[in-house]
Amino acid sequence: MQEFFFYIQMGLEHVLDFSAYDHILFLTALAIPFSFKTWKKVVVLATVFTIAHCLSLALSAYGAVTVDVSLIEFLIPVTIMMTAIFNLLYMRKTTTAQNMQGHVLATLVFGLIHGFGFSNYFRMLMAEEDNKLVPLLGFATGIEISQVTIVLSVLSVSWAVIAATKVKKVLFVVITSILIILLTIPMLVRTFPL
Repeated sequence: MQEFFFYIQMGLEHVLDFSAYDHILFLTALAIPFSFKTWKKVVVLATVFTIAHCLSLALSAYGAVTVDVSLIEFLIPVTIMMTAIFNLLYMRKTTTAQNMQGHVLATLVFGLIHGFGFSNYFRMLMAEEDNKLVPLLGFATGIEISQVTIVLSVLSVSWAVIAATKVKKVLFVVITSILIILLTIPMLVRTFPL
């Protein structure tokens, strides 16, 4: 049981590591179009992201898939950028109906990419483990707890800013998405495969 809790803590630290803020930035981009009225939808997306992320780790831990780390390091900021751009395009639509199927599919693919970003380290960590399932489940639990915490925090901060400034939700999402894009550009430049 101690091993399980160790990996829960590792999953928490993996997502909440402010020095590697790409995970937080992605979750922020994912959550900002939503509100407390639609919180269940964004929690579903966070869970889909967790499942895909952990699937990548499992494939790597069991030696089924190996990836080019430099390509994945570049694709991670691409996923953040694409999510923020999607927010901008989505805000231009006149309909308020959200296409959850598109969200779920994109989040699934992006979760796989983000999981492969951590897969080499995780595979080295699992090299000595006979039972890889317990660590994977612990790590997934830690990731899910931290991601739901971030998503709910983003919804709370969004609500507070919108309530305090009286800015329209559409404008808030546009401004936040542009800020996320600007924060992502240096990551893209730094990780661009030469």
